[in-house]
Amino acid sequence: MSDQFSNTQQIRKPAVTSKGGVVAAQSRRAAEVGAAVLAAGGDCVDAVVATTFALGVVEPWMSGIGGGGAMVLYRARENRYEVIDYGMRAPNSLRIEDYPLTGDGTASDLFPWARVKDDRNLHGPGSIAVPGVVAGMEEAHRRHARLPWKELLKPSVDLAAEGLLVDWWTTLMIASSAADLRRYPASAAAYLHDGLPPNAQWGIKSVVRLPQNRLKATMAQLAAEGPRDFYEGSLARSIADDIRESGGALSVEDLAAFRAHLREPLRIPYRGGYVYATPELTAGPTLAHTLRLLHQSVQPSRTPDAAAYTAYAQALQTAYRERLQGMGDADGRRSLGAEAVAPACTTHFSVVDRDGNMAAVTQTLLSTFGSKFVMPQTGITMNNGIMWFDPTPGTPNSLAPGKRCLTNYTPVVAQAADGRRLAVGASGGRRILPAVTQLLSFVMDYGMDLDAAIHQPRIDASEGAIVIGDVRLPAPAREALRARFDYEEARMQTTPLKFACPSVVLRDGASNSGATEPFHAWSEAVAEG
Repeated sequence: MSDQFSNTQQIRKPAVTSKGGVVAAQSRRAAEVGAAVLAAGGDCVDAVVATTFALGVVEPWMSGIGGGGAMVLYRARENRYEVIDYGMRAPNSLRIEDYPLTGDGTASDLFPWARVKDDRNLHGPGSIAVPGVVAGMEEAHRRHARLPWKELLKPSVDLAAEGLLVDWWTTLMIASSAADLRRYPASAAAYLHDGLPPNAQWGIKSVVRLPQNRLKATMAQLAAEGPRDFYEGSLARSIADDIRESGGALSVEDLAAFRAHLREPLRIPYRGGYVYATPELTAGPTLAHTLRLLHQSVQPSRTPDAAAYTAYAQALQTAYRERLQGMGDADGRRSLGAEAVAPACTTHFSVVDRDGNMAAVTQTLLSTFGSKFVMPQTGITMNNGIMWFDPTPGTPNSLAPGKRCLTNYTPVVAQAADGRRLAVGASGGRRILPAVTQLLSFVMDYGMDLDAAIHQPRIDASEGAIVIGDVRLPAPAREALRARFDYEEARMQTTPLKFACPSVVLRDGASNSGATEPFHAWSEAVAEG
């Protein structure tokens, strides 16, 4: 590890505990929106809907109505777990011949696909898959919500009316994608000043905001007309028109055909309890394999020791190797694979309400700012889900019309042997699975509360043979990992992330708690009232 950072700095973010509901999210503002909905008598799912749309406004580089995702729900009264899958899919109108290979090597060191002419599959209108977030919220709201759709979207309309607040984190996120954002006029207008990232001012009373007037109008229309307008109404027509006029493939018919799907979660036995995870084209099946291996190799005690961290690394590497052997959604075969090495930017939040209903929700645009393409008419920042597909023909994950996108996300709800329940997930692409695995183990193997679990050092084992360890790991654990693996050390830091960014809630009896990644500048767990 080569760096210039302090060796003595300490950062902590205490867990929040309440008899009421808790929302843990990557944005404090969005978490406050969800907590206010709970305080107004809303169900856990009401908070999910409101938080989702708020996140799309205040954190547009990670998620929004131009993206997709999945959630795992626990319904306390019925003691039932369910998954709502609203992952993106390739447009039926997509043409393979529009993605010719250049023969110039791979798209990047981290993303191994062959390069496509003009990087059409990576950014711009040609990289956009059919978005699913609005359909996912529609299905969740239809099944479980107490409050009206329009009421739940009002906070996001109000946030858009304020404009995007520019602080150092906003500047950093925009700067990381500015080279591609400036390719597209509406994107440059939305996020750049004179082609450069905006900067917060030094003056204590100075405030810089980026107007979001088009997005405000879109959110207001979506609130008034309902979710189907996004797929079948005037919003759908404007989205399709903008994409087709700019050279993309997505059509009104592609939008109208999209539906979210209710699925049975994977039920994974672990340490006298169960973990309920997303099935099929997510990292849920790989999590199941990892936990099966850990059940055999981890010996629960007071705290994770060197043997435990070695077991985490071995289990994760073994599970990832299986994941890489096959990949994609082809001929009914739904195995997963090479997307595990792709970088991704995602948001995760977890919710528990006063009745014990829980939700783990992960949503993404895929890359930072997705396609980097902002819709001229609606102000929506769209995904680049086509990047998930291999542009080389003849593989299970090869690009094709109508295919579902592969994903790294793995939101879960779990019940420990002691009766506690937790909802957990993370952002961070391929690094999500190691973080979720270890947080589950910290709670289910070692009995930690959330304050202990969120501050416990973790490893990452998602980069092939390399194991990355937090420099704060105990010396015996670091020595054991160095002796066994190709071992590197990294600091927990705001950016660039070397580990995933989790958000988690836990219910113990009638008491709820929530915690988020201490090193994320915006994240917060917020209790209602």
